[in-house]
Amino acid sequence: MQSRTELVAVVDDEKNIRETVAFALKREGYRVNTYADGAEAWAAFRRELPDLAVLDILLPRMDGRELCRKLRAKSETLPIVFLTSKDEELDRVLGLELGADDYLCKPFSMRELVARVKVLFRRAALASDPSRREEAKMLRAGSLEIDGLRYTARWRGEPLALTVTEFLLLQALARHPGHVKTRQQLMEEAYPNDAYVSERTIDSHVKRLRRKFESRDAAFSGIDTVHGLGYRWIEAGAE
Repeated sequence: MQSRTELVAVVDDEKNIRETVAFALKREGYRVNTYADGAEAWAAFRRELPDLAVLDILLPRMDGRELCRKLRAKSETLPIVFLTSKDEELDRVLGLELGADDYLCKPFSMRELVARVKVLFRRAALASDPSRREEAKMLRAGSLEIDGLRYTARWRGEPLALTVTEFLLLQALARHPGHVKTRQQLMEEAYPNDAYVSERTIDSHVKRLRRKFESRDAAFSGIDTVHGLGYRWIEAGAE
């Protein structure tokens, strides 16, 4: 077992799920705090943010979407995983648009949850990995500047607040302007070693990414949808 110090918050109103998830994560060496409702969790998060949050969507007192919104207002980089029921597709999409990084449908295996948590932490740590320095060079595509070492991006000189997933998707698109990236290719770029992500997840993240550019520049058109294939960065159209 690998020693870890990351703190994971688990927010779910089902005691059995809280205890089972906490046990599985603690067994991997993570520190875990659990909460039975959104308001209780938010009161704790206002004092100290966890390193990763696992949120049920249907929570008493404050639902998971509202809690996600509040967390994103405090941190754009905090990894967030939603727990949903199979019939809550609309809630899943809305959650991803609010900034969640991933989701799991109940019932899920603890092995799958632990795998996703590991992937999210691994992705968040890439910026400080010396072996990735060649990929971390400054990238410029028109009015876009990407710093792969610090995981930051600027549009027309103004910083963009991006999640890790959004940054990796943007980097994948801007690295080769004009080239179409399929959803599968984008999944491999943004979710390395993770086989659980759906194409709908990529679409939701791209939609949110576009909105962040448009909040800085109403005329933004740098991310082009190629129907039936995927997306591409249009450098000329973005300048």
